[in-house]
Amino acid sequence: MGGLLGVVLVLMMAALPARAASLEEGPDGPAPTQSHQRLAPCLACHGEKGQSEQPEVPSLGAQPAFYVMVQLYMFRERLRTVEIMNTMTQGLTDDDLRSMADIIAKLPPPRPVEAPGDPARLDRARALIQQHRCNFCHNPNFSGVQQVPRLAGQREDYLVKALREYKSNTRRSYDAAMGDVLYAISDEQLLDLAYFLARFQ
Repeated sequence: MGGLLGVVLVLMMAALPARAASLEEGPDGPAPTQSHQRLAPCLACHGEKGQSEQPEVPSLGAQPAFYVMVQLYMFRERLRTVEIMNTMTQGLTDDDLRSMADIIAKLPPPRPVEAPGDPARLDRARALIQQHRCNFCHNPNFSGVQQVPRLAGQREDYLVKALREYKSNTRRSYDAAMGDVLYAISDEQLLDLAYFLARFQ
């Protein structure tokens, strides 16, 4: 971990105990809050129930709250440049980001692709995962943890996009790990990884 992003991550970890209180549960589920209202336009693209239907737009359901909070912070501070996200996060406080991340983390996980996959492609992806220990940082079930995102059931097209951006160093990471791992991986192998993860049960 190094540079500005490393400092950001350390500061946000230190602030984690100060997270906003959990949403109060009512008879019909979580009580609507200002954070729910702010999230409404976001979920119009990312999916109200955690599963995106939009090309190259990630599903957010069950992403670790801390990971989501850091990504929102990076968008707000323009450490990640996606114009619509940079605009949406302008003016949000750190508490706003925490509350929104908590709501997103409680959305249902996205459903994996149901159609049976090509066994040869799945086997190639498994071999890559073992070789590069993807299931160490992202968890054996690819559910993610803390600052590491959930990959299981993510949109295949988005996974391809994100992996290519990490490989080309056009997307910032907390450290050099993703770029280092992907440097030696071919584009065909990236496609196999995305294919596998989108179908992971």
